[in-house]
Amino acid sequence: MRPSTAGDGVLSSDTFSYTVQARCSPAEAAAVLSDLTRQGELHPLIVRVRRLPPRPGAQASYTINDRLAAGPVRFRTTYHADVLISEDDEIVMVARQWPATTVRNHTRLRPEPDGLTRIDVEITLTAPTPLFRYAFRQARAAHLALATRLGPALDRTGDPPPPA
Repeated sequence: MRPSTAGDGVLSSDTFSYTVQARCSPAEAAAVLSDLTRQGELHPLIVRVRRLPPRPGAQASYTINDRLAAGPVRFRTTYHADVLISEDDEIVMVARQWPATTVRNHTRLRPEPDGLTRIDVEITLTAPTPLFRYAFRQARAAHLALATRLGPALDRTGDPPPPA
C-alpha cells in the first residue's frame, strides 16, 4: 500500500495486474472490454449498467450498480465509470465512487501468433485508508474472476452463431 494525502483524509493506493489470452482479434477484444454494458456476465459484482451521455473528456460514460457483501450483510453500491481511451491496442477506464474511491483500469491488447490476442490489465485502486483493505480485496477478487471468464467469452465472439 502506498499512502497518499488528499484533501481532508489519507488515501491508500495499490495495483494488481493479470494477463488473459483469447482466440480473437485485438479489435474484437477491445469492443467487448470498452463497452461496459457487455460486462454484466463477466464481472461477478455487476447487477446493472446504464450508459450515459459521455462526460467531458470521456468517450463513453456509465452508471454501474454492484452487489457487495460484508460478512452476512449484502448491499448495493453505485458508481460512475468513464472510458477515456478506447483503441484496438489500449483501453483506459476510470471508475469513481463515494467516498473518494477510484479504480483505474489500463488494458493493453496485442496480437500473438496463431490468432491469439494477449490482454494485459493493470488495476489501480485508491480509497480512504479505513476502507482500502475491503475495497482492494473486493476489486481484486472481482477482476480475477472476470479474468477467468474473459478468455472463454472472447473465444465465443469470433464463432458463428449456433444453428437455429
